[in-house]
Amino acid sequence: MEGVASMVVETTKWDPAENIETAEDVAAYLKAAFEDGDPAVIATLLGAIARSKGMTKIAKDAGVTREALYKALSADGDPRLSTLLGVIKALGLTLTVE
Repeated sequence: MEGVASMVVETTKWDPAENIETAEDVAAYLKAAFEDGDPAVIATLLGAIARSKGMTKIAKDAGVTREALYKALSADGDPRLSTLLGVIKALGLTLTVE
């Protein structure tokens, strides 16, 4: 199209870990992830929360290596229930079912 200036839009990857600061943030993100129901979304979000709180500390408190935790909580990871529960406990969270 002549006369139309091309516009370049620069984007950056959004990382929820950069926006998780309070307990309310954690709760809101986790609520949305569980409402979505996709295990990959839940695991990835737990990874973002762990990164926001310090992955090394969370891994230690959860009883796994930092590398194993990164892998388990990635989009391609498939964490064991024991890992998920360990991370939830390490983050100082509790799960409730309604």
